[in-house]
Amino acid sequence: MVYFAKWKIALVIAVCLLGVAFAAPNMFDRQTTADLPGWLPNQQISLGLDLQGGSHLLLEVEAQTVINERLESIVDSVRTTLRAERIRYTGLGVKDDAVSVQIPKNEQIEQAYDLLRKLDTGAETVTEGHKISISLTEQAIIDAKRSAVEQSIEIVRRRIDETGTKEPNIQRQGDERILIQLPGIDNPEDVKKLLGKTAKMTFHLVNHNVSAEDLVSGRLPPGTIALPDAQNEQRLIAVRRKVEVSGDMLIDSQPTFQEGRPVVSFTFNALGGKKFGHVTSNNVDRSLAIVLDGKVISAPNINGPILGGSGIIQGRFSVAEANDLSLLLRAGALPAPLVILEERSVGPGLGADSVAAGKIASIVGLLGVIAFMVMSYGRFGVYADIALMFNIILIAAALSVLQATLTLPGIAGIVLTIGMAVDANVLIFERIREELKNGLGPIAAVDSGYKRAIKTIVDANVTTLIAAVLLYEFGSGPVRGFAVTLAIGILTSLFTAVMVTRLLVVMWLRRTKPKTMNI
Repeated sequence: MVYFAKWKIALVIAVCLLGVAFAAPNMFDRQTTADLPGWLPNQQISLGLDLQGGSHLLLEVEAQTVINERLESIVDSVRTTLRAERIRYTGLGVKDDAVSVQIPKNEQIEQAYDLLRKLDTGAETVTEGHKISISLTEQAIIDAKRSAVEQSIEIVRRRIDETGTKEPNIQRQGDERILIQLPGIDNPEDVKKLLGKTAKMTFHLVNHNVSAEDLVSGRLPPGTIALPDAQNEQRLIAVRRKVEVSGDMLIDSQPTFQEGRPVVSFTFNALGGKKFGHVTSNNVDRSLAIVLDGKVISAPNINGPILGGSGIIQGRFSVAEANDLSLLLRAGALPAPLVILEERSVGPGLGADSVAAGKIASIVGLLGVIAFMVMSYGRFGVYADIALMFNIILIAAALSVLQATLTLPGIAGIVLTIGMAVDANVLIFERIREELKNGLGPIAAVDSGYKRAIKTIVDANVTTLIAAVLLYEFGSGPVRGFAVTLAIGILTSLFTAVMVTRLLVVMWLRRTKPKTMNI
């Protein structure tokens, strides 16, 4: 009698039953599945933007801001370097994307040039008389802009993931643009607010020696800047230009409560904690300004050293504002502001039409395959068609369990899988036919057919699976959607074509024990 291990029978039955259980919720609406008991499978397939509608945003990274910040950093370095060497200078500033400075004394020009050309490896320094100019090289500018866009994409992805949006599509478009697609988000205002904030946080010491009159008139001592109070932008606060601790050293930030008021707790990494402890130890009884996007959100007094590498940001926050601020700090600061160039809301109507068209294509393809297999292989064709049904169920179950996003190209992948799913059975049945022609009995022919065809089946499907993996790895958006369903379809097809059909054939052989067999 043909051999089929009991554990294999149990495995086939268990997988098919689990497939039915996990695919079943997709037959009902979302409210019905949400009302199911918690111990029952209730996850439905996540639909992409093209099927369920959502929001489409096109952003542009203001990469020039990164260049300007780097030039301002060079200005600070020039000022510090020349003062340290007691070299007199005038006219230090940024003009026409270059840092320029005048050295009045002839005997100090060469010394200043030697010092300044070492400040930035990505800059070139030239002298024209008493004027020294420092400008970034073309390659340095290209690298800085590319890095800004790549960092922005990563931080945008982190911020959107924090909101719980499922399967957003975030990709680079052109040199300085980012395309964002948010399935199921009809009103993207909250997301736009999160993306519109740079969330660059820095810690500065407050300069209490500057009077209110000097602040208003703009008469500030060197190394001091005036920043608006986040709670009252008409009020200016004088802070040291030097950044004592940067927000990029934060490793965690959480909303919490202190004395019944919403606050934001933060934790630094080892280096940030060391710097924060050093600053607070050396500046007891002074104020430390916490600056977010150029505004002072809090300026608490340092009552004593803070050595634990953590602290609290106090402000007149609402609960929602505290949650948003902690989210932004956790995700990290954008290297440059983002500008929304295009915003579209995609309605579900087009998606419904696409789903309906996909259903029609799937049903037509399924009926065509069923008819072909029955006409070509009779009873064995029926078994292949039953396995094909379970294959579709397992694909739906896998998409539900993995919460993979189904897109319009994904539906195309399912339709393609339906056509490819019976290929393995065709190979097996043709091999069984050859063995019958060679004089083997039904049982021996079936055993030989499955054993000899399995290697060819695996080779053919593995090569297609490799192509699907590469499409997913290097593709984006619709290409990935197609690759996901194709890869899942290949794996389920291997299982159903080899295991399910063989179980059905074995059951028939054991029940009828035929002496001859036509296929």
